[in-house]
Amino acid sequence: MRFLVIALMLVPVAAQATDCRDTTFEGASYTVCEVAAGEDLRLFHSGPDGPYGSFRNLNDALAAKGQTLGFAMNAGMYHRDLAPVGLYIEDGVEMSGIVTSDGPGNFGMLPNGVFCIGETFRVIESRAFEKERPECRFATQSGPMLVIKGALHPQLLPGSDSLNIRNGVGVSEDGQRAVFAISNDEVNFNSFARLFRDQLGLPDALFFDGNVSRLYAPALKRHDGGFPMGPMVGTVVPKG
Repeated sequence: MRFLVIALMLVPVAAQATDCRDTTFEGASYTVCEVAAGEDLRLFHSGPDGPYGSFRNLNDALAAKGQTLGFAMNAGMYHRDLAPVGLYIEDGVEMSGIVTSDGPGNFGMLPNGVFCIGETFRVIESRAFEKERPECRFATQSGPMLVIKGALHPQLLPGSDSLNIRNGVGVSEDGQRAVFAISNDEVNFNSFARLFRDQLGLPDALFFDGNVSRLYAPALKRHDGGFPMGPMVGTVVPKG
C-alpha cells in the first residue's frame, strides 16, 4: 500500500544541505535523509500558540526569522493533546520526563530508546540514558529500539504480518551521521530494523512511529499531510 504524498511549493534546492533520496530494500520503497554533525538539526514541538502540529505551521514560524526547514519528520509518539510520550528536551529544556518502565504499545516494548542531539548524534537505550544522563541540546524518547549495538531488538520477528508505514532514525558509530528513514510501503519491524543495520550500516537505530509517519523533503517535492503531529525533527536553513 502506497503512502499518499501531498506536494508543497519548493524551497530552492541550493538551500538544502540535507541529502534525501529514495531507495529500496527487500522490494520495499523507502526515503532516507542523512544529516551530518554540524548541520542545524533541531527538535520542535510548540510555539507561542501551542503545538505546531504540522510542517506548514512550523515553516511559517521559521519564516518570521528568515529561516525554513531543509527537511523534517515526525519524531516520537505523543498523547491526544500532542504532548510527548516520554523524555523530550528542546533547546536544553526538559519538557517531559523519561519513562523507563515497560508498558503497552510499541513505546513500552523494552528496550526503548532516546535520540540525542548534542555535539554529535546518539541513539541510546532509555535505562542507559537515565544512568549516564549525557548532555543533549535536544532529545526525544520513543520505542522500541530497532538496532542496539548491531543487534536487532529481540522481539522484532521475521515474517511478522504486522505491517505499517514506519519511520525512525539511525546513528553512525562515530556519531557524525544521523540517518532518518520512512517506508513508502507497509513493512514489519524486523525488515525496517534490518534496513538500518544491513543496508545503511548503522549500529543503533530507534523507531519513531507508524501509521502517522510523515516526511517533509522539499528537494524531493514531498510534503506529507495528515492529522496533527507532536514532536518533529528537522534541519533549519536560511530562507532563499
